[in-house]
Amino acid sequence: MKAILIDDEKLALDYLEHQLLKVADIDIVGKYTNPFMGKEGALRDKVDIVFLDIQLPEINGIELAGEILLERPEMNIVFITAYDRYAIEAFELNALDYILKPVSTERIVKTIRRVQNQGEGKETVSIPPARKIHMKLFKQVLIETEKGHYTPLRWRTAKAQELFHYLLHHYGQLIRKSVLIELLWPEYEPNRAYAQLYTAIYHIRKTLEPFNIHFQILNVMDGYILKIEGVQLDVEEWENYILLENPINEETIHKYEELMLLYTDDYLSEYDYWWAESKRQRLRDLWIRKNLQIAEWYYASNQKENAIEKYQEICRRHPVTEEAHYALMQIYASEQNNIMVHQQYELLAKVLMEEFNVYPSTSIKAWYQKWSQKRGWDITSFK
Repeated sequence: MKAILIDDEKLALDYLEHQLLKVADIDIVGKYTNPFMGKEGALRDKVDIVFLDIQLPEINGIELAGEILLERPEMNIVFITAYDRYAIEAFELNALDYILKPVSTERIVKTIRRVQNQGEGKETVSIPPARKIHMKLFKQVLIETEKGHYTPLRWRTAKAQELFHYLLHHYGQLIRKSVLIELLWPEYEPNRAYAQLYTAIYHIRKTLEPFNIHFQILNVMDGYILKIEGVQLDVEEWENYILLENPINEETIHKYEELMLLYTDDYLSEYDYWWAESKRQRLRDLWIRKNLQIAEWYYASNQKENAIEKYQEICRRHPVTEEAHYALMQIYASEQNNIMVHQQYELLAKVLMEEFNVYPSTSIKAWYQKWSQKRGWDITSFK
């Protein structure tokens, strides 16, 4: 096992070396008081583990670790620090270990064992290289681990999760680091913000290791590009077919219904991401428009029950869609189901008032009043 030690205090480096050589078969290929030279040595000599002090001059040890992990995400980082345990937990880093100063023999033994056993007991997922995998982005992010079996990715922090979702949202595009910091860590001073970003990128790469043939995060200029290969996103499959505008008929209706099953809920609806709202709204509008067309086709094809079911689904998911309420009112009117006509209008009027403090559109209101007058009804008697 090859190691590098980085600490700005020469005595601390010598003591750590002494403790390591007492308990482990370890090849210490470099000791550095200069953190930048230590980084160069770690990358140049392809070491297995870096023992790194957190409090360094010129650069924070956490930030330095992030820079090393960008180049060598598989490298083991062990922090040596005088901070207490509560401060350590606050860093939210995925380092292999933390050792508190003064470094004891027993603690070194524990760390070395952790290095040797780090691959044991981890949940692994075997993905055949040639097989395309699917990801669901409607409602929540799920990834296919076996054919037809989906699971959420396990994230160490909510920030790492949102960062991955944001990169996936913009996959194939360069996203500048400054944009990511403003999005996720606007309250942090620059050095700590960049350290958090580098650490989150490291978390993402570690989480995606079972799928590394499908995902690659490139460090380009001053930003990142997420590349995906052999991954079918449900939102793309769904939207691409909808935008083909294939006519709805006996040959295509089953494909459309099958496709609508993919839309389990709005895009990333389980996450409160303001940056996803534009796409969320666009896909929602497409869903409403296409389901209205499907319902109209059912009605024109004398499949009234299917039409009613489709209009009701639209009203249930998106209650302010006036067209669906109006279509149901007209169908109920054609069946002389007067009570249902009235109830549907009252439901529409209620949700519009609660959501937007407005009444139904002039045309719907005029139709309802005309329909009521033909029956000589006093509308207020139903209220």
